Amino acid sequence: MKKARPIMIQGTMSSAGKSLVCTALCRIFAQDGYRVAPFKSQNMALNSFITEEGLEMGRAQVVQAEAAGAVPSVLMNPILLKPTTDFGSQVIVMGEVRGNMRASEYFRYKKELIPDILRAYHALEQTYDIIVIEGAGSPAEINLKQTDIVNMGMAQMADSPVLLVGDIDRGGVFAQLYGTVSLLAPEERARIKATIINKFRGDASILASGLDMLYELVGVPCAGIVPYVDADIDDEDSLSRRLENRERKEIDIAVIRLPRISNFTDFAPFEQYENVSLRYVSSIKELGTPDLVILPGTKSTISDLKWLRESGLEAAVLKLASHETPVFGICGGFQMLGRTISDPCGAEGGGVAAGMGLLEMDTVFHGEKTRLQISGSLGAVTGIFSGLSGMDFTGYEIHMGNSTERDTLVCRGNVYGSYVHGLFDAQGIADEMVRALCARRGLAFDGNRPFDRAAYKEEQYNKLAHAVREALDMKLIYDILEKRV
Repeated sequence: MKKARPIMIQGTMSSAGKSLVCTALCRIFAQDGYRVAPFKSQNMALNSFITEEGLEMGRAQVVQAEAAGAVPSVLMNPILLKPTTDFGSQVIVMGEVRGNMRASEYFRYKKELIPDILRAYHALEQTYDIIVIEGAGSPAEINLKQTDIVNMGMAQMADSPVLLVGDIDRGGVFAQLYGTVSLLAPEERARIKATIINKFRGDASILASGLDMLYELVGVPCAGIVPYVDADIDDEDSLSRRLENRERKEIDIAVIRLPRISNFTDFAPFEQYENVSLRYVSSIKELGTPDLVILPGTKSTISDLKWLRESGLEAAVLKLASHETPVFGICGGFQMLGRTISDPCGAEGGGVAAGMGLLEMDTVFHGEKTRLQISGSLGAVTGIFSGLSGMDFTGYEIHMGNSTERDTLVCRGNVYGSYVHGLFDAQGIADEMVRALCARRGLAFDGNRPFDRAAYKEEQYNKLAHAVREALDMKLIYDILEKRV
């Protein structure tokens, strides 16, 4: 049986655009008739997803799978690291929690995960035609190379050619590319078959002389100059772009930017309305008086609740709630809204914390993590969002604690909470919430153009793929894929 052909995207640094280039290639290859799977051996992210089997993986590979038209699988991301502190992470292997480790401990341990990585990769090899592999950070981290399992170490395991992406938007792209190649061992340099300049704005012809000199220095061609594409694609670094928004529109939604915020992509549907602003806030001054406050998910509920309290934001949110401003908590944010959070098993360091007291429920952490996909219809919803009653939804749950209140959507007055990630993606739910907020302010809502999240995402994947296809020498890419160069 013919095995899948790999092609790997590495970057000169974090945020060079590896994830988006991988996403674009997944869609391009799928458009060209191939069965395509993404793969990232090790991902560090707080944005995660639950598969149909109830296993946990990074959302970046879920996005790439969607672009490829493939069902997301933990085989595509066998190792997920979810930071719990500045010095350690929860280690998830093949969708299951392996334990918490400090960085130094994981550094010594990670080579033991190579068999898991290879089993996952070889399983994909038997099913797909092309595997688009994503690296992490930079392959030139010379202090980490001995135990590398995600950059050149992975390229060697998969015997994959490599495309090296540099970020011109940050400046010094030629130095990035040349410096990265220069720090590689000869056998690693031999795997790099082309470079890509990413996030370019302006007239690409001005780069011509630089590209000629770069070719002389590194010995491989530039496969293309990818423009700064205005496509709305969820990726690991997309929160940084969203943080830049300071504009307040007719309807203002404030998401509390918790220190360990997770799954911030839950709220992307609200960004599609012309009269709605979605802002991430981390201080009382930034909070102001929004029309809706959202408490998002978090990897560290108790410590982030402590931060919320110490920053004064808890008191500010309680004051807004007392003046009938709607407050909506998702997952960890939902837990914070209750009376107490108990951690008898030490999942987050142990102890008991008083919650915000806005919902009549208590939460207890246990050793097992809840992981499941969920769908159904919402029950009776009261208050400003009563129009949500009976609406269909799909999503997934991923949390350590269990609460005494287990309705899909819990409501008490103007306070709402749910464990369901992806709740706002469901057809009509974001529309209904924005409609209700508009009605409260006496504003019109255009109900003739309901927002279809799934169709919108497909449109954005195609937009990204078109721009990248136009920018890259796809004949060269296919020649590299077929190992003709």
